[in-house]
Amino acid sequence: MATRTQARESVIGLLYAYDLGNEGIAKFVDEILEEKKIRNKQKEFALELFNGVVENIEAIDEELISHLTQGGINDTGSVEKSILRLAIFEIMFKGLDKAIVINEAIELAKKLASDSAPKFINGLLDKVSKKA
Repeated sequence: MATRTQARESVIGLLYAYDLGNEGIAKFVDEILEEKKIRNKQKEFALELFNGVVENIEAIDEELISHLTQGGINDTGSVEKSILRLAIFEIMFKGLDKAIVINEAIELAKKLASDSAPKFINGLLDKVSKKA
């Protein structure tokens, strides 16, 4: 059975594709999650996260942009942006434990993003969590 971490990792992949202009990815979410063996409760969780981020992307990006100190959102890598969007959604809209969300985002960044991403993501999400 898939874990929540694996569900989040799949959501980041979907958000990455979405960010690169593949808005049609939403039509294939079920198949992609099934392919990655994300099923049952974890599938519901992943769908809730993906759909929630997409539905609230303007508010999430507004929050993200307000905490960027150097460069804009377009200067942020797509993987990093996807991780941040997911974590900001979980903090702002799901009310999940901020420390757990931040830790999960950092671990996913270590696995999926650039070497400097974990520190960047930690700093930005820390600011978001203090405001939320």
